[in-house]
Amino acid sequence: MGLEEEIEAIEEEIAETPYNKSTEAHIGRLKAKLAEKKEKLEQQSGSGGGGGYAVEKTGDATVALVGFPSVGKSTLLNALTNADSEVGSYEFTTLDVNPGMLKYRGANIQLMDVPGLIEGAASGRGGGREVLSVVRTADLVLFVLSVFEIDQYDRLSEELYRNKVRLDTDPASVSITKTGRGGIKLTTSDQVSLDDDTIKGVLREYDYINADCTIREDITIDELVDTLQDNRVYLPSRVCVNKTDLIEPDYKDQVDAQLREHGLDPDDCIFISAEAEKGLDALKEAIWESLGLVRIYMNKPGRGTDYEEPLILTEDANTVEDALHRLGGSFDERFKFARVTGESAKHDEQQVGRDHELVDEDVLRIVARK
Repeated sequence: MGLEEEIEAIEEEIAETPYNKSTEAHIGRLKAKLAEKKEKLEQQSGSGGGGGYAVEKTGDATVALVGFPSVGKSTLLNALTNADSEVGSYEFTTLDVNPGMLKYRGANIQLMDVPGLIEGAASGRGGGREVLSVVRTADLVLFVLSVFEIDQYDRLSEELYRNKVRLDTDPASVSITKTGRGGIKLTTSDQVSLDDDTIKGVLREYDYINADCTIREDITIDELVDTLQDNRVYLPSRVCVNKTDLIEPDYKDQVDAQLREHGLDPDDCIFISAEAEKGLDALKEAIWESLGLVRIYMNKPGRGTDYEEPLILTEDANTVEDALHRLGGSFDERFKFARVTGESAKHDEQQVGRDHELVDEDVLRIVARK
């Protein structure tokens, strides 16, 4: 039996096995085996060659525009950036990844118009695996949906999930350390609902025979498998609904209802018309907020504060130390202290060290040794 047949057999057994406490451990082992075999199959199919899309990441952040063919991604890219992506009303117009640069609030945000995804992309259909590999490198996934085909969202999300992209969630709070003996020792919080035998069974499928495992939150079997696979990518996402200029105002209620059916809050979605260039300001603002970018204005000796080209950090990496790394050069080695003016400072020109956390629009002056 080949790998594909083994995978199909395991998937069928999982589907046919009712989930309850008595079957939980068995299903856990099956899901662990399934993930490993899928990984092995992907490695085998990838070994035969076939290049992906070589797109150099530039700018302060990268956004992947994800959608099925002909939803208007190329038109949107052209409207937002200086790109010149071929636009057509037929499918598969975009045959290669086309990047453009959105300049917003002093930041350079790279937008990537990837070829329209089709169902089966994660399995390699239509060059989908190469497309999805580009999405994995992005900082934000922007779903572009046609106002007439909201159901595309579930299919797109599923393709990303199959390609190990986890949206709008964080990695599970699980730590595992191999030990020399003593079997598997579990430490779990009161919130954990998985049975100990289930957890241990999954761990053994990954060759953890002796290990200390701590689980700090309630997780599913799939989340435990994700932790053990250690090749998942966790990305934020936003949804924009395109072609809204083609509907009548009273049709909006139907669109909102469809969004809710797919677990989307209409108030969190951005309604646009790329063709008519409507709603683009709101979309830019949503991209900015989702990326969590932080503008730092550098006070340069003898030249004053540069408000035109700020240093861009993120909310997750916003210390003076992070600023030094972004600045590069010899600043890190020669750093003495910094002075900060802004919301993060107790007073203007506050003297701070490397661990000081900066916030948006702080003014930073680096004092360095000569």
